[in-house]
Amino acid sequence: MHSQILCSGTAAAVAARRMRNVLGAVLGRDGWMWRTHEVKLLNTSSGDTVKIGEISYKLKTPRNPELVPVNTVYSLPQTVVQHLRWIMQKDLLGQDVFLIGPPGPLRRSIAMQYLELTKREVEYVALSRDTTETDLKQRREIRSGTAFYIDQCAVRAATQGRVLVLEGLEKAERNVLPVLNNLLENREMQLEDGRFLMSYQRYDKLLQEHTKEELDSWKIVRVSEDFRVIALGLPVPKYKGNPLDPPLRSRFQARDVYYLPFKDQLELLYTVGPNIAAERVSQLLSLATTLCSQESSNLGLPDFPVDNLLPALHVLNTLPMLSSQQLVQRLYPYNSILGKDGRTAVEGVLSRFELLDGRRKLAPSAILSVSRTKDLEGHADVALLVADKDVTFQVPAGIKELHPPNSSPTFISTPSHSQLMAEMMQSHMVKDICLIGAKGCGKSVIAREFAEMLGYSIEPVMLYQDMTARDLLQQRCTLPNGDTAWRPSPLVTAAIEGKLLVLDGIHRVNLGTLAVLSRLLHDRELDLYDGTRLLRWDRYQTLKEQLQFTDQQLQERSIFPIHPSFRVLALAEPPVVGASTNSSRGQQWLGPELLTMFLYHTVSPMARAEEMKLIQGLTPNVPKEAAEQLLHLTHSLRKTNDATAQSLASSLSTRQLLRICRRLSQYPEESIAHAVNKACLSRFLPSLARASLDKSLANCSIPDTPDPAEHTRSVKDGVLTIGSVSAPVYDANEKMKVPDVLFYDNLQHMMVMEDMLKDFLLGEHLLLVGNQGVGKNKIVDRFLHLLNRPREYLQLHRDTTVQTLTLQPSVRDGIIMYEDSPLVKAVKLGHILVIDEADKAPTNVTCILKALVESGEMILADGRRIISDPREAEGRPNTIVMHPDFRMLVLANRPGFPFLGNDFFGALGDIFSCHAVDNPKPQAELAMLKQYGPNVPDATLQKLVAAFGELRSMADQGTITYPYSTREVVNIVKHLQKFPDEGLANVVRNVFDFDSYNKDMREVLIEALHKHGIPIGAKPSSVKLAKELPLPEVKMTGYWTVNQGGNARRKLLCPSETRPIDIKGPVFLRVQSYPCNRQESRALSFSEEKAHWQIPMNEVNIICDVTTKDDVVYVATCNPVCLYSMKERGETIQCMELYDVFPRTISGVWQPFVTVAPLGSPLDGQVVLHEEQSNTVLHLDMVTGAVRRLMLSPDTDPPAATKASSWWSSKEPQGGHKMCHDFAHKNWLLFYKEDGNQLEVLDVLEGRVHSISLPINLKSVFLVAEDRWLLLESNTNKKFLLTKPMHMNAEDSGVCQLHSISEDSVSTGHGASSAEVSVPQMLSCEQLPNENLSAALDQNIVSPNRILADTGSFARVVVGFPDLVSPNEVYSFKRPVDLSVMKSAETGAHMFLRGGLRSGAAKQENCVSLLSANQVVRALPPNKVPLKEVYPKVFPHHLTVSRLSYVFVIGRSMMVSPYTSWLSKVSESDVLIAALGSGGVVTVDMGGYVRLWETGLDTLQRSLMEWRNMIGTEDGRPLQITIQRDSGLDVSAPKHGKFDPNNAPHVGGNQWAGGTGGRDTAGLGGKGGPYRLDAGHKVYQVSQAEKDAVPEEVRRAAREMGEKAFKERLKEIDMSEYDAATYERFSNAVRRQVQSLRIILDSLQAKGKERQWLKNQALGELDDAKIIDGLTGEKAIYKRRGELDPEPGSPQQKPKRLRVLADVSGSMYRFNGVDGRLERSMEAVCMVMEALESYEHKFKYDIIGHSGDGYDIELVRVDKVPKNNKQRLKVLKTMHAHSQFCMSGDYTLEGTEASIKELAREEADEHFVMVLSDANLERYGIRPERFAQALTSDPQVNAFAIFIGSLGDQAERLQKTLPAGRSFVAMDTKQIPQILQQIFTSTMLASV
Repeated sequence: MHSQILCSGTAAAVAARRMRNVLGAVLGRDGWMWRTHEVKLLNTSSGDTVKIGEISYKLKTPRNPELVPVNTVYSLPQTVVQHLRWIMQKDLLGQDVFLIGPPGPLRRSIAMQYLELTKREVEYVALSRDTTETDLKQRREIRSGTAFYIDQCAVRAATQGRVLVLEGLEKAERNVLPVLNNLLENREMQLEDGRFLMSYQRYDKLLQEHTKEELDSWKIVRVSEDFRVIALGLPVPKYKGNPLDPPLRSRFQARDVYYLPFKDQLELLYTVGPNIAAERVSQLLSLATTLCSQESSNLGLPDFPVDNLLPALHVLNTLPMLSSQQLVQRLYPYNSILGKDGRTAVEGVLSRFELLDGRRKLAPSAILSVSRTKDLEGHADVALLVADKDVTFQVPAGIKELHPPNSSPTFISTPSHSQLMAEMMQSHMVKDICLIGAKGCGKSVIAREFAEMLGYSIEPVMLYQDMTARDLLQQRCTLPNGDTAWRPSPLVTAAIEGKLLVLDGIHRVNLGTLAVLSRLLHDRELDLYDGTRLLRWDRYQTLKEQLQFTDQQLQERSIFPIHPSFRVLALAEPPVVGASTNSSRGQQWLGPELLTMFLYHTVSPMARAEEMKLIQGLTPNVPKEAAEQLLHLTHSLRKTNDATAQSLASSLSTRQLLRICRRLSQYPEESIAHAVNKACLSRFLPSLARASLDKSLANCSIPDTPDPAEHTRSVKDGVLTIGSVSAPVYDANEKMKVPDVLFYDNLQHMMVMEDMLKDFLLGEHLLLVGNQGVGKNKIVDRFLHLLNRPREYLQLHRDTTVQTLTLQPSVRDGIIMYEDSPLVKAVKLGHILVIDEADKAPTNVTCILKALVESGEMILADGRRIISDPREAEGRPNTIVMHPDFRMLVLANRPGFPFLGNDFFGALGDIFSCHAVDNPKPQAELAMLKQYGPNVPDATLQKLVAAFGELRSMADQGTITYPYSTREVVNIVKHLQKFPDEGLANVVRNVFDFDSYNKDMREVLIEALHKHGIPIGAKPSSVKLAKELPLPEVKMTGYWTVNQGGNARRKLLCPSETRPIDIKGPVFLRVQSYPCNRQESRALSFSEEKAHWQIPMNEVNIICDVTTKDDVVYVATCNPVCLYSMKERGETIQCMELYDVFPRTISGVWQPFVTVAPLGSPLDGQVVLHEEQSNTVLHLDMVTGAVRRLMLSPDTDPPAATKASSWWSSKEPQGGHKMCHDFAHKNWLLFYKEDGNQLEVLDVLEGRVHSISLPINLKSVFLVAEDRWLLLESNTNKKFLLTKPMHMNAEDSGVCQLHSISEDSVSTGHGASSAEVSVPQMLSCEQLPNENLSAALDQNIVSPNRILADTGSFARVVVGFPDLVSPNEVYSFKRPVDLSVMKSAETGAHMFLRGGLRSGAAKQENCVSLLSANQVVRALPPNKVPLKEVYPKVFPHHLTVSRLSYVFVIGRSMMVSPYTSWLSKVSESDVLIAALGSGGVVTVDMGGYVRLWETGLDTLQRSLMEWRNMIGTEDGRPLQITIQRDSGLDVSAPKHGKFDPNNAPHVGGNQWAGGTGGRDTAGLGGKGGPYRLDAGHKVYQVSQAEKDAVPEEVRRAAREMGEKAFKERLKEIDMSEYDAATYERFSNAVRRQVQSLRIILDSLQAKGKERQWLKNQALGELDDAKIIDGLTGEKAIYKRRGELDPEPGSPQQKPKRLRVLADVSGSMYRFNGVDGRLERSMEAVCMVMEALESYEHKFKYDIIGHSGDGYDIELVRVDKVPKNNKQRLKVLKTMHAHSQFCMSGDYTLEGTEASIKELAREEADEHFVMVLSDANLERYGIRPERFAQALTSDPQVNAFAIFIGSLGDQAERLQKTLPAGRSFVAMDTKQIPQILQQIFTSTMLASV
């Protein structure tokens, strides 16, 4: 007998083993701890024995020797021997053992070593979350048409006497393992096929009484006495997983297998690294041990992978010059997996053990060459340059030819990448690698290059979230004869063939699934479902030698070698530190278990220069400047620590930048801003992120270019051209698959298509993102139609699985057949695959598209594989070559609320070229709608487009949640086209009735629709036109005679001179744009007023002139002087402030008065401004902002300010300068001074002035025609007519003739011979059209004529004037009382006037003539209206008779300016009036309120018709249902009724014919009768309203019920009604915001609760993946939706933490009166409290105030949030009171810093601080940069600041310095709640 000592250790080694638990001492471990045990193999005659220490075990000869582990026993440290001895004890006792300990291969190797020593056969199962009981007990397989039960591992082990090794018990789902309970305890088990396993004791007893045949017929099977179970598991709760089931736990004996003790490890490591200094080894090991200690796990640090020190030292042994820190980073990439605190902790430990040597030098390294190793097959020599030394070592290599480094044209090497490659080579020498890098940073490219270099074939496996262990290893399939079989997955074939397996997306797959690979990665062994075993190459060879088997024999026994070159390269995105498992931001996937499986390398982001080199290398033609701007932007975004900017930077990954550059190199004229916006999909970013992006673009000076105005498309000679891009039209085989769709071209969609075509030609796959109904499908179909490309269509939904995307399995004759899905067909045939609703499918499903798009490879469920490279496909079975024409067009809704799809763009956006599809712009949409509804009136379409445009912008701002789209408008228009009689107001309800039950939403909608004049809710009867009064009869009142006789006294010549004008300037002033909030006035009722809006002006400003040109309205104000211009239907108001040009003198002594004259073509858009006091003439260009001063006379000097007297304060009127601009559209103007004797004619185009001297002093001038002017002499009011040549040249000056006009009355009329002289206030410069003239004068007449208006008559018509020489007849409509003698009542502005102040006449005579409408329109003050005849209403009034009408508008101002005395000078009434080019007038009141009026009767009638059509006519007739039958039978119920011989009126009832208001019988206005029958009586109509009305008592009851409930509620919370009203004031102001926030919160909560598929169910829907199991008769082959339990061990979902920091300082109270800032802040606080009510589990919030008293004034505590209105009101009252009584001072900055620090310490999912402040930071000497620093001081806390607009542009300056998207300026305090809501929706709710 000889004994063989395998291993011995020293006592010291054992002593050094740490005593980690008290348990050891209790068990009295000391007893055996000091003895050294030896493992001896004793060969005796009775058989071999193994002896460990004093315990011996007798060996048996294994029946299946190939199942005994080999080559597992190397050197055995003492600790391991202790474990083996313990296992042997338990084995002898017949007990099952559980080895528990930290992750790593140690426990498994101890179990295997024991089995090898005792020569036991093993059945190994790696449990995963997908393991079911069939995997353990029995599985059915079909053999030649019959289902057989095949025993699985547990049953095989029990019957054959093997050892069952179960690894990963914590991974299995909870109800799976109890299947084994009875087998473990009593060694009994009932099998599915009817057999019964029975323990050997009972079986042997039975065998004594019965024969074996009897027992077999009873199906009883003996469990072998050698059957044992060894379970391997991790301790849960420390690690993630399911805790052990107590009954299961009690059946095992446990043994803690910790890492080897320090000394043992050290000895092991010394042997591996003889070239390394011993000190360095021990430092590394010390680091490892420290990071595995209890203290470090209390810090939340994952365990250090101690077992990986061996391979790491291997590397260090070959390359001793490497820094230890580099090595540690590979083993333990602490920068990626830990937060800031963790990193500091680890670096502390590193420096403690002097391992921070990487700081000094990072050894630069690069690969010099790669060549085949001569003597070693399957290896390559790699020569590295490391720290200036050449080192050569061997690494495994593939079978293809090797590529030298940097030889590939598609791979541009940069220094950081070559460094990475070299480091990967070092790791590749010893272990599998995992690359961590952000998406799109080039991981796949690096992997491909790495494989090429080493001659590997790549096997890409795309991992997805619900991937099962079966998908990874083996899938079931059927053979052609119907037998079931297992088909190895690509992973297994790669292992056998020695490929490089690329696991893409290891961060996505579930850890429980990945665990099945741990044995493959650690030991290179794998057990598959069908019993196949894959062995490590050397173990396979040993087995072959020991058993003398051939490969053939081993393969028959299902044993295969794993190729020695096989390696795994995993790719992953960086783990998100501190994320909970189901967080949208990714997860912390890299735990202790995964750390043991790989060596980690991080793909660091490239430096700017490297990225530039890369871009220029791959896209050589890209414009350099463009590329540099792009990189500048990207790197500035990547550098910030702002989460928003980071997420934008992730959209601009290297991959996306390359795509942009490829496009720019093809189309260099494109704008970069457009490309960046496209890549980030900025159209659908939350508003904050969008602002941040815009700001970054502006900072990088990347301008945005405007869109082109025209887009055409044409198909010529087989070439399609869209815009400027052309492509050949495809010649399709399958014509029926080419889509054909009704499509109306419009500009916006053409632009999208042009963009798509550019990318399509570059070979990109496209992604179109947009809201619902914007035409994504139409665009795609049209696009393919134009290109003539056949398409395949896939609609995704929430139940889409990876299988359904690729193949549809079905069973035919017992054989599984796979139908190709549209995806596979498109790939084969080269069609275009359109994937619709991509955001509805789970992202983990759609991510398999990445492999298809990126590498052109994909593996299908039936084992076939798609390959893009035809050369690779040659000679390989089961391949589908991707057709070169194949493309994908993916459509998705935009991410976020209200679609709540999955974020397809976030997951896969950067592998597609993205296009945002938006609703067409108004012009384009209008054109498109015209094509849908050619007969729908334009006005209706415009209203629709405008209203929907407004609703969409509201949806973008978050005011409403539903984004209304073009699809809805198109449906409305189609309806109107088909049924033109239906009112628009009714038809729009087809869209808006969805919202009719949501009160707030309904109000918003109605308001928006009314604003654009869609009269929803109006009744046809609500017409409120003004009252008409008859005009007095027209009388001829006299003659005007122009004296032209030869008498020289009568005919005066006026000399004139011409001189050029002097122009000063230009000065460029800023033209500001304000949004014009134009409201249509005819929403609920119809009146003359068409629309109104407010000019954005100060309340102290005064309007002094209004004039119009075409459809532009100009308004001038004079305090300060400004000019506003706006279009009649425009969106914006342009404003030019001129107070720099007109200096304001002290105490306002000189107050300017301005008139405006808009010029005509070619000077459109330019105006002349005339100031009457100083006679200043300015020429303004409203487009460029240029101001030029025109000096009319050389000697004008500005008025001396010393003269105290001025026009508005002096008693005696002083003549001002006046301007006549009737012919301004011809670009000439006339100026004169009152009481002066000179006319100045300014020709603006020629730049000349003609001045004409007169023999008379002027009162006023009327331009009757271009060459005839009517002059009034100042004292006598005598009239003169001045005629001048049409074109005045310098030569013939001096020929202006002055004719006096004599006025004679009709001698009959008044008896007085001298007619009273009328002073015209308005004289038209054009004539009335002839038919209007005839109508006005009631006689048929054709003649030149003019209309004039004065105070004594409504209007006068002078017939024949000014062209006829004969006496001109004057016809008048006399007023009963002359206006000038009516006294002014003390109303409106005049209340402030003291008696004598009102001196001269007002400056503006508010009177205009509308010749086309035959009207004179005049604005009157209320006191001059004939009130007796008129209801006292503020509507315009018509006086009509004989078709000339006279309209007066009663002026009432909206607000009154403090400068009343000045006001009264401007205009007698409070409004100014001007005629509009479109017919109608515009009035502006003193408060700057503009109204458009329609006064012409014809146009009014037309408008009223249109308005009524829009409402739709309800004639009150009941609708009837008529079914036309040709049966010849009579209808009996509705009847004609009896004929009444007396024909008395019958009202009501149903007996007589010809009644009214009855029922069933023929008559009028009733209901239910067969037809109308008029018997000539007054009709009693049952009104529609009455038919629909709710009886009053019912309404009253409802009201009372509401009131009662309200009072009850108040009583309950003890709140007075006054308090309730106070609270309502705040609550109502933010009701809409609260509502929309709560809607979002609700839907997000619902989304969070969305159910998932539960697999392996016994009922539900058939799971496609289990179809074969179904064939074999399995039960659990169904799936159903249910609530998914949270991942075991996943951290609890923590609430989000919010703090509102409200400003309650004294200034808030002080300025509240100015802009209501305190109240708005109170509203904002109220909004927060109301919106988050009852969501306390999701949001923990508190509200803190800051003021001069300090920065921690508690308003709401986290644990005591107000529950009802009373408590909330108390908070608001506290705010108010505090700001009233606190000290002054400002603690905004300190409050912000303190809050951020405090919140960062709290545990929460996310932290938010919102600071409300009116901080005048500059006043308190705080620099904005300092505040910006405070806001971003902690990256964990998202801080936002809302500043309440302060003085001047201070707020805007502030915003420029603060980080984008973090600070807001609310110039209007009304915005505060909206801004707060915006912050909520775009950040807090983005990831609930």
